[in-house]
Amino acid sequence: MDHLSELENTSIHILREAYANFKSLGMLWSMGKDSTVLLWLTRKAFFGHVPFPLIHIDTKYKIPEMIAYRDQLVREWRLPMIVGINETALAEKETFPDGKTDRLACCRLLKTEALTQTINGRGVRYRFNHTNGIYEREVNPEPFEGIIAGARADEEGSRSKERYFSPRDLRNEWDVGDQPPEFWNQFKTDFVPGANVRVHPLLDWTELNVWEYIQRENIPTVSLYYNHGDGKRYRSLGCYPCTSPVVSEARSVAEIIAELRSGKFSRVSERSGRAQDAEDGGGLETLRREGYM
Repeated sequence: MDHLSELENTSIHILREAYANFKSLGMLWSMGKDSTVLLWLTRKAFFGHVPFPLIHIDTKYKIPEMIAYRDQLVREWRLPMIVGINETALAEKETFPDGKTDRLACCRLLKTEALTQTINGRGVRYRFNHTNGIYEREVNPEPFEGIIAGARADEEGSRSKERYFSPRDLRNEWDVGDQPPEFWNQFKTDFVPGANVRVHPLLDWTELNVWEYIQRENIPTVSLYYNHGDGKRYRSLGCYPCTSPVVSEARSVAEIIAELRSGKFSRVSERSGRAQDAEDGGGLETLRREGYM
């Protein structure tokens, strides 16, 4: 069995373990390459079906093409889509750069707090209705016990400290120093009632693995990842005020793979275009301890 197939099998096993052990399960979908691969793996694991809601935390500052791509796949694949929004922070202009907060505070409010509220069922959530084709506000939404995410250990320093099944406390905070050991395929899936668990099926994948898998499976991705003639493309996607493209001539999946294999970015962080990382000391550990994705 080749390495990609081994990674695929492990990820599918983790997805099925999560589904078997958590009554209320959701999966984060940012429309980025990692979470889209995770979505593809989920459809494989459950024979074309996605048996739990996809969750997108919408800051209202996403690049418009990301939202168009999301809604296109939601309709084409009939995906169970939930959108969480911190409407209070948006209404009170607790935003960056056009509001009254700095970049990290904006992330805490529009991402971390919005995610926490979405998970615990106390926030504003909209669910896509496939009958009328619109997002409708949920009334008395149920909390989630488990949240599947597309974190990879090689992407950024704090993610390398995660487990496949990584608990968050009652406040959705992450205690990096108090995580369960994981031996071979033995995982701890029972945790303190009221807490939630992050599940990371892509933990051992690399950026190159992700693109090789996208090529092998012919997975549709948002076109922001490719150079369209200006000599730039995105390696990591986020909010448009805080995300910058990298210099690259890659116009296809094959050219991205060749670029990564050449070592062009071997000394450049995948998230080098994400300004909040720089403001958090070059990583995301502070934000992620507080519950960031």
